[in-house]
Amino acid sequence: MSFTCQALTVAYDNTPVLQQFSLAFQPQKITALLGANGCGKSTLLKTLAGQLAPQAGLIQLDEKALAVWPLAQRAQRVAYLPQYPELFADMTVFDLVRYGRYPHQSRRQQWQPEDEVAVRDAMLKTGLSALATRRMKSLSGGQQQRAWIAMVLAQQAGILLLDEPINHLDLNHQVEIMDLLVDLRQQGKTLIVVLHDLNLASRYADHLVLMKQGAIVAQGAAREVLTAVKIEHAYQQPVSVVDDPVYGGPMVIPLGRHRIPISSLGVV
Repeated sequence: MSFTCQALTVAYDNTPVLQQFSLAFQPQKITALLGANGCGKSTLLKTLAGQLAPQAGLIQLDEKALAVWPLAQRAQRVAYLPQYPELFADMTVFDLVRYGRYPHQSRRQQWQPEDEVAVRDAMLKTGLSALATRRMKSLSGGQQQRAWIAMVLAQQAGILLLDEPINHLDLNHQVEIMDLLVDLRQQGKTLIVVLHDLNLASRYADHLVLMKQGAIVAQGAAREVLTAVKIEHAYQQPVSVVDDPVYGGPMVIPLGRHRIPISSLGVV
């Protein structure tokens, strides 16, 4: 399933956020969108999801303009999780996750056994099976985030657009969700993910896109993108980049004003 954007221009109140932005997303891969706050990552994802209309440019899904796809057919192919989804406080986890099945239903085809299976499977994969009857308002922030991810998984779309999917999650669940994204990629999904953690992007993403002011600074594999020069240019933050002792790729270490050289601590 091909997915591309060509010469996108997107603006808020006549202030351009993306200008002439073009990118072809690699099928069945994890693409991580990186960059400082305000660089256009979330705007790009909303536009790809059809939530924002570009002032110019074209988004194509399977070589057909995204705008001409009927909404239900588009939703069967592209699923979107925003950064701050609306909280349905009194809804149970199960009822929220079952929303992901709506694109697969119609007047002729209501709730089917396969819908139940998809919802249960999504909750199992996100560790929520025991919380199926709990109300959203009773969950922690991390549990709520996993419930939204489960809803997107239940949609069973081929392309997943995830805006900071590990936001609010503790270390354990961050790793679980990133591992789950790899599982989904291995199952043939295309994932486009906004991440702030450069080291998780290095370890898990196949293709990294580093952005600044609505444009691409660099794209490619982790070693091509995560260099000290490119990161400092995008984030205005000096860093050191070393080899990850476990994963072997680049590992980014921010250099704050109060850093203490190792040599002064007597560490060899």
